[in-house]
Amino acid sequence: MTRVLVVDDSAVVRRVLQRQLDAIDGIEVVGVAPDPYVARDLIVELKPDVITLDLEMPRMDGLTFLKKLMATMPIPTLVVSSLTEKGGELANAAIEAGAVDVLCKPGSAYSVEALTDELAEKIQGAAQVRPETLQKAREFRAQVSPLQSIGRTTHTVIAIGASTGGTTALETYVRALPPDTPGTIVTLHMPPHFTKSFAKRLDETSRVRVKEAETGDSVVPGVVLIAPGDKHLLLRRSGARWAVEAKVGPRVNFHIPSVDVMFRSVANAAGQNAIGIIMTGMGADGAKGMKLMRDAGAYCIGQNESTCVVYGMPKVAKELGAIDKVLPLPQIAGHAMRAAAERDGTAAATV
Repeated sequence: MTRVLVVDDSAVVRRVLQRQLDAIDGIEVVGVAPDPYVARDLIVELKPDVITLDLEMPRMDGLTFLKKLMATMPIPTLVVSSLTEKGGELANAAIEAGAVDVLCKPGSAYSVEALTDELAEKIQGAAQVRPETLQKAREFRAQVSPLQSIGRTTHTVIAIGASTGGTTALETYVRALPPDTPGTIVTLHMPPHFTKSFAKRLDETSRVRVKEAETGDSVVPGVVLIAPGDKHLLLRRSGARWAVEAKVGPRVNFHIPSVDVMFRSVANAAGQNAIGIIMTGMGADGAKGMKLMRDAGAYCIGQNESTCVVYGMPKVAKELGAIDKVLPLPQIAGHAMRAAAERDGTAAATV
């Protein structure tokens, strides 16, 4: 049974979330708190497995509380916040502070029950996160040094999929990339608005250009395109170049965007000209698509268990025989650059 503490200043939200989550097998809301001070006492008393946390609260804002919590008593925490443009920036800051994931809270307090299925899935995933992993995730960013430049690779496409813990993993990867990294497309399980602000923050702290993908964007060296939070991302061949399509569609494997949808399109469009990377995440989204990529001749990399926040997606991909190489997170970028250089017939510089 996963024991959950709900922290939100809205009595309606607390009541709705408690009722909805308690009705789900395997989840028990052991307490609710209107602000971080009450939450602190309940954490000591109840020892919850997972916390859901609003960002805008009285007496102490949720972000400050999250930083204090991760410094003294790391507990898997899901931020449930209204993600306006400003909120998207706050959500990114929450991930930076140690949140496992972020969900978009609907505008109406009563409509928060629409979050139940997604939130329940995220809670079960967060419950698998070990406290020491939360600390490691923050340390990875400080440990990674940028790679030296490699010869320009104009043919290879890199496709990356991740879910729970994926924002931190992707940031670690992207910050290590040289300016002439192969064109890269990414699908993360994120809500709308968050993807745009997350891409903007990565763009400001990396040596490559990072942006939220739009239909027609070219997949070219030095650019990382991230799927919008409400659309599937597909790779298309457009004459002599690669381009993407951001497409509205039904959920696949309970997700939009779906990693499987992106990987399938890469297998069909790029075949052996692609490198696939599957990172931390709950569930199996991306595993079958990566198997299609490998069968089509792509080179596929999986994040190892010890550096994953949740070892779900890479584990299933490995079990399906979809992975050529399993690596710890800090080694993935360098290995991918060398593999791309070899595939394009160029020599990689020392990394």
